[in-house]
Amino acid sequence: QVQLVESGGGLVQAGGSLRLSCAASGRTFSTNAMGWFRQAPGKEREFVAAISWSGAITYYADSVKGRFTISRDNAKSTIYLQMSSLKPEDTAVYHCAAVKAGTSTMTLQAKVDYWGQGTQVTVSS
Repeated sequence: QVQLVESGGGLVQAGGSLRLSCAASGRTFSTNAMGWFRQAPGKEREFVAAISWSGAITYYADSVKGRFTISRDNAKSTIYLQMSSLKPEDTAVYHCAAVKAGTSTMTLQAKVDYWGQGTQVTVSS
C-alpha cells in the first residue's frame, strides 16, 4: 500500500512557476513508477507526467512538454513537478499517482493504483 500527499499548489500569474511535491509512505515507494494528473473544472482528469522508479524514464503530455519537469528523490520518498511558463489553462487540481511495484511507467497513463487527494493550482491571466 502507498499513501500519497501533495503540496505546493497555489495562485500564480501567467508566466510564473510553481513546484509541486508529493510525499509517499509505504515500503515499496522506491520501486513504484509515479506521476501527476490534473483535473480542471468541468473536464475529465488528464495525464500530465510520469517517472520510472529509477528516474531514468519520463513521459509528458504534449501540452506540458518543455514547460514541466518531473523528478523524484527516493531517499525522501518524494516526487516533484516543476512547472514553468504557466498558462491559465494549466489551472486545475493536480493529483499525484502511483502504480504497484513492477508495473511499467507507461502503464501509469492508463491505470493508476494509488491516488493523492490533490492540490489546487490556479494561474491568473
